[in-house]
Order: sequence, then structure tokens, then C-alpha cells
Amino acid sequence: MDEITRRARELRNSMTEAEHRLWRELRGRSLGAKFRRQVPVGSYIADFACLPKKLLVEVDGGQHLDNARDAIRDAWLRSQGFRILRFWDHEVFRNVEGVLEVITEALKDAEARRLAQGEAPPS
Repeated sequence: MDEITRRARELRNSMTEAEHRLWRELRGRSLGAKFRRQVPVGSYIADFACLPKKLLVEVDGGQHLDNARDAIRDAWLRSQGFRILRFWDHEVFRNVEGVLEVITEALKDAEARRLAQGEAPPS
């Protein structure tokens, strides 16, 4: 097993409370799309990913405030065609319905872009 896969597995076993809260809502295609948790993407690990829609969701604590490494990471992920949604831990706890609405809209936008580009549906 390579290092990034090992680290992703560790992160799946030590998710934050906010990540657990959001995962309960995302799992099982509850938004009409399959999400995976703690997913390697290149040399990075995304908290949640809907790979067919190229949508990544990050749940951040205070350590991510003005984090230069996050900016570099996000720039690379965007260059690979991913859209990144970031939510603070407290947003997930206080307004999970609002967070889910934003994610749902992003999924719809991704589908609209795919259709506009004439791509086949993801399998």
C-alpha cells in the first residue's frame, strides 16, 4: 500500500465530529450522487469527493484559516478540473441543511456543465 492510501485510511478512522456529521448526510447517495470520504486525489486527500462530478467537499477547523498550503493544494485541484467547496466545522454543526443545499446546487451545476459539453453520463 502506498503512503497516500495508508494516510487516507488513517484519516477515515480518525474523522472529526464535523466530518462524521456531514458523512452521515452524504453517504448512501442521499443527494443523488455517490460520495467517498478521505479520498486520495493526486498527492492530496479530500475530505469528501464525488469523483464523477469532480466535486470535492472540505470541512475545515481553525487550522485552515489563511493556510498557504491550502491555497496551493486548491490551485492544483482546480487545475485538474475539480470544484472545491469549503465549510467551517461550525457551519456543519449549526446549519447542516444549508451546507447540504450548497452541495446539492454544486452537483446540479456539475451536471449542467457536463450536459452543456455534450459528455456522456458518468457510469
